Amino acid sequence: MARRNTNFYYSFVVLPEPKRRAIIAVWDFCRAVDDDVDERAGQLATEESRRAAAAALAGWRDELAACYEGRQPRTPQGLALAPHVAAFNLPRAPFEDVISGVEMDLDRPRFGTFDQLREYCLRVASAVGLVCIEIFEYTNPQCRQYAIDLGIALQLTNILRDLGGDLAGGRLYLPAEDLARFGVTEDDLRAGRATEPVRALLDFESRRARGYYLRAAEELPREDAKRLAPARIMGAIYFHLLRRIERSGFDVFGAPIRVPRWRQASIAASTWIAAMTGL
Repeated sequence: MARRNTNFYYSFVVLPEPKRRAIIAVWDFCRAVDDDVDERAGQLATEESRRAAAAALAGWRDELAACYEGRQPRTPQGLALAPHVAAFNLPRAPFEDVISGVEMDLDRPRFGTFDQLREYCLRVASAVGLVCIEIFEYTNPQCRQYAIDLGIALQLTNILRDLGGDLAGGRLYLPAEDLARFGVTEDDLRAGRATEPVRALLDFESRRARGYYLRAAEELPREDAKRLAPARIMGAIYFHLLRRIERSGFDVFGAPIRVPRWRQASIAASTWIAAMTGL
């Protein structure tokens, strides 16, 4: 899940205030759910800590139910989200999917195939996009497929960027079938060296992410191009992040690769102009 940082800021600053408040409420709710697992990532080795993390997620399910069933939420995130549920007719199922996706992280995930990884991406990333486009007030149902594929692209980019840190936390999201294809083991990745086989593996994953960015761009309905400008800005910033990962030679085992703030602002401005002028 993309974090609420300057990527978030430059994507949604262009929205009118009511929609911006709604987007922030959605993002903060989903982020809080994710953080409840991430903050326990180093403690999940014991059954007691795993039960505590599972209980926390059950609490978020109840908090979500409160937002939709007329009960008073008890967290700041639930209180902020609740008014926007009715105002924008936000669907409940994607929020449930986010919680289910985050729950998968309790098992220090390993994925055998890309189809399995794709299901995870749908839950933790595409689901958020499906909520956001309701706030953008799209008109063409094709926007849903755009949100799905852009979400997969963003999450694949996150997985590449965070590979080293995720390994340190006991998580590996790259499919086992891909590691086998390029003759790379989990120990090779833990060694933290961008060897030729590792680079070939990560280049393959990068090309897969590029394919989803391209697919999303092709699916964006022309009549909704302006309404979805914030999503386009986020996609452009993350695509630039992917390019920086590629240009680093896929050296993703040290400090996370970032897009400088000035570059994010520049990308946001150019993408916004393109959206408003129909380019």
